[in-house]
Amino acid sequence: MDVKVNKKLGLKERYALMTRGLGWDTTYQPMDKVFPYDKFEGIKIHDWDKWEDPFRMTMDAYWKYQAEKERKLYAIIDAFAQNNGHLGVTDARYINTLKLFLTGISPLEYMAHRGFAHVGRQMRGVGPRVACLMQSLDEIRHAQTQIHSMSNYNKYYNGFHDPMHMIERVWYLSVPRSFFDDAYTAGPFEFMIAIGFSFEYVLTNLLFVPFISGAAYNGDMGAMTFGFSAQSDEARHMTLGLECIKFMLEQDPDNLPIVQRWIDKWTWRGTRVLTLVGMMMDYMLPKRVMSWKEAWEIYFEQNGGALFNDLARYGITVPKCAAQAALDKEHVSHQAWATFYQYGAAADFHTWMPSSSEMDWLSEKYPNTFDKYYRPRFEYFAEQHKAGNRFYNLTLPMLCQTCQIPMLFTEPADPTKICYRESDYKGEKYHFCSDGCKEIFDHEPEKYIQAWLPVHQIHQGNCFDPGVDPAAPGFNPLAAVLDHYHINQGRDNMEFEGSEDQRNFAAWRTMAAKN
Repeated sequence: MDVKVNKKLGLKERYALMTRGLGWDTTYQPMDKVFPYDKFEGIKIHDWDKWEDPFRMTMDAYWKYQAEKERKLYAIIDAFAQNNGHLGVTDARYINTLKLFLTGISPLEYMAHRGFAHVGRQMRGVGPRVACLMQSLDEIRHAQTQIHSMSNYNKYYNGFHDPMHMIERVWYLSVPRSFFDDAYTAGPFEFMIAIGFSFEYVLTNLLFVPFISGAAYNGDMGAMTFGFSAQSDEARHMTLGLECIKFMLEQDPDNLPIVQRWIDKWTWRGTRVLTLVGMMMDYMLPKRVMSWKEAWEIYFEQNGGALFNDLARYGITVPKCAAQAALDKEHVSHQAWATFYQYGAAADFHTWMPSSSEMDWLSEKYPNTFDKYYRPRFEYFAEQHKAGNRFYNLTLPMLCQTCQIPMLFTEPADPTKICYRESDYKGEKYHFCSDGCKEIFDHEPEKYIQAWLPVHQIHQGNCFDPGVDPAAPGFNPLAAVLDHYHINQGRDNMEFEGSEDQRNFAAWRTMAAKN
């Protein structure tokens, strides 16, 4: 008698059944009507089955893998909170780094979650749909773990109270938010380049590796834990972004110029967002692991160079912006910190001038530029503060129409001259901080003329709460805007020296040492 034996499926076969095997072609509605967005960008896909999934992870394996990481993560977070770990950081200046992270990065994780959920629905191939689903889950997990890890600081320090509100309104947070708004409103393949490549490969490596190492170096076990927990996911995300690029390039030669333009665009957009990260690394970490310049050379010029060498066989070239970014690495962190120092009255975190020893470190890391262009300015600011003339700039700066950063950057060949570009479109003049931002605008101006620019909105009276009367006697527009932002004037912002956070940290740590 013959007995039928069920053969145990191999990993590849099981993966195929649990993912590709669940897809089907529609019958009562055409596939083009069900998936209307994966063709309008001009990308030609001839065989969706050619999509390769390097990790080949099924949903049941995904949940087991992530659950184990969650157990380890929350055990450390709980121990950190129960042992007053917030008092173990280098000093209270470091805490301002987390405020910028929570308001400028964590909401982007949630935006990425929504974006991948949407894009996964728009891909008619089952392979990328499953990959986008898992990345969507990863992204909401990252937002949650970051919020949970930093919630302990919210019990003791100012500025952590309303990140999701602030990302929608605060002027400098329009820089990272506009990056995602731009990606959201692109097609599904461009979104994959914007987030899967630019955000995950260019930005994430420069954020989660050197910055989270800085968190560990400054005694912040909470941020270190969520950072390293997320980085294992980021490796999968980077692979997904690169797989999407290779998939498009292998499907049809007509895809090459489209993909190249997207890589050029989103690499530049990513470098502009990274300005905030460079500033954090050079100025906001009391104990520094490496300079922004060093991080850029390792994670973009070296690692990114190897990536573009790999993509060269498809015809992809190094992004045009790389040459300017190589010059900017000497300047952007200093220029950004000088700007935030001046506008510290309108930020959600404290600012300060670096100490003499910290300026010496910056001189060592930036021997060609810091002493020549920035040390004199910072020493003057410090002298004025010591004399009781701490400077706050109460004007509103011009913003770049594309990246929405104030016009603070200098010409690539002349660090003493502000870089300024402009374009005329339909009788209006638009301003840009660089050739890269101008080129992006000129390619699709109808998209960027709709940009929500905070300074413009303030001047138009759209950044006041309902019922506020700008014509009232003694009206204070800055105070009204900060109320609209949910920033508590004098507690969340302004000079670090003498702040409530500094005083409390010193008192609590002294008490803890005595106990």
